[in-house]
Amino acid sequence: MGLVRRAFTRKFKLDAIKEIESGKEVGILARRLKVSRHVLYRWYREYKEQPEQAFSGPGKRIVDANREGELERKIGQLTMENDFLKKVLQRLEEEQEAENGSGRYTRQSRKKTKG
Repeated sequence: MGLVRRAFTRKFKLDAIKEIESGKEVGILARRLKVSRHVLYRWYREYKEQPEQAFSGPGKRIVDANREGELERKIGQLTMENDFLKKVLQRLEEEQEAENGSGRYTRQSRKKTKG
C-alpha cells in the first residue's frame, strides 16, 4: 500500500493564509489543518511573491516566463542537433553500404579501415 499525496484546493490554501495574516499562531493552525508548518510558510511565501498566480494548478510550481522561453529555445536547439546527427549517421551508413555492397563489415573491409 503506497502513500497517497494529499491535494489542497486554492480556496483551502487562501483560507489558511488569511488565518495566518489575522495573527493566528502557525503551529496551532498547522495542527488544526493537519499540515506541516513548513507547508503553511511555503504557501504564504508563494502567495506574497505572486498573489495572482499562486496555486494556479494541481500541485505544479509556477515557471517563470523567462525560464519557460529559455527551455523552449533549448528544446528547439536540441531538436535541430538531433536532426543533423541523424542525417550524418544516415549518410555514413549509406557510404558504408556503397563501399561494402551489403552495408556490413567483412574481414577484408575491417583490415582496410584499420590500416
